[in-house]
Amino acid sequence: MSGIRRIFDLAREMTDAVDFSLGQPDFEVPAPVRKALAAAVEAGHNKYTVTQGMPELREKLRERLARDCGFGDGGVLVTAGSAGALFQALAVLVEEGDEVIVPDPYFVLYCHLVNFFGAKPVLLDTYPDFRVRPEKLDALITTRTKAILFNNPVNPTGVAYTKEEVAAIAAVAKKRGVLVIADEIYSAFSYDFPHESVLRHDGGALLVGGLSKTYAVTGWRLGFAAGPRDIIDRMAMLQQFSFVCANAPGQVAAMTALDVDVSAYIEGYRRKRDLVYGGLKDRFEVVKPQGAFYVFPKCPWGTDEEFVKKAIESRVLVVPGRAASKHPTHFRLSFAVGDEQLKRGIEVLNRIARR
Repeated sequence: MSGIRRIFDLAREMTDAVDFSLGQPDFEVPAPVRKALAAAVEAGHNKYTVTQGMPELREKLRERLARDCGFGDGGVLVTAGSAGALFQALAVLVEEGDEVIVPDPYFVLYCHLVNFFGAKPVLLDTYPDFRVRPEKLDALITTRTKAILFNNPVNPTGVAYTKEEVAAIAAVAKKRGVLVIADEIYSAFSYDFPHESVLRHDGGALLVGGLSKTYAVTGWRLGFAAGPRDIIDRMAMLQQFSFVCANAPGQVAAMTALDVDVSAYIEGYRRKRDLVYGGLKDRFEVVKPQGAFYVFPKCPWGTDEEFVKKAIESRVLVVPGRAASKHPTHFRLSFAVGDEQLKRGIEVLNRIARR
């Protein structure tokens, strides 16, 4: 069972616990988006859409990607969350015996998906600063390498990559002829510099994104994929016989969401980032997050499971690092919670660290 979901399920059974387990925004869905969803339901947008997604939404996504990422003449597919896009991408791209390079730490889904389709995840160790080095990436590429799963900003570490870093990673992939699957679901959450998409440096990459995090609609399951038409066409064919289509009223509301300014929410998360980093850095070895809404501190004593067990006993729910890494040394904390909970949880974690 997913280490993240295991802690999340535990949170539902506990009262008065500080829950740092699950990565979903704590702000409310913006009012225009809520109203658009309600209006879509009332207007009868409750039936199947075309498998690829509503044409108007795909065109709006294309325009947004062209503006923000330099997206060209590729295909766009609306999916059941970014997880649905990743599932379908790997289903059509990898076969038994193929290899997929996955930077470690990684989003918990990645290795399981690669294994599910019979391929082999090849871990690229990014400790201690959690950044992909082009030379280490290049050294892992073999004749069996089918793709590189590149998350930016990163769940669980909060690392965000600069323009120069993304360009260097894309250059290796292009030189070696390997597809980059770029998971950029947290692209709106970049705090110290603008988000840099892989598509700006590799027009042949496959981009995965979604609305879940940016607009606090994780339960709506709205994602998308954009990239080479031959890959997108095969993903759409698979979607016909699996997810069928993304939810219809959500797609209608998404067209409103894409025009909503969320900069105030992002600024609030920048402040939360500063609060959690400033609160932990004196007693924990921790890399300052630059994006997403996670921090990945090193356990001050014991293994990740031992430290997390003690935190849970103190009613603070965090996720052991082994849910997202081969190393049993760290834990993940989602700071997408209210400020009072954040302060309370930091105080408890520091008290545990002192023990």
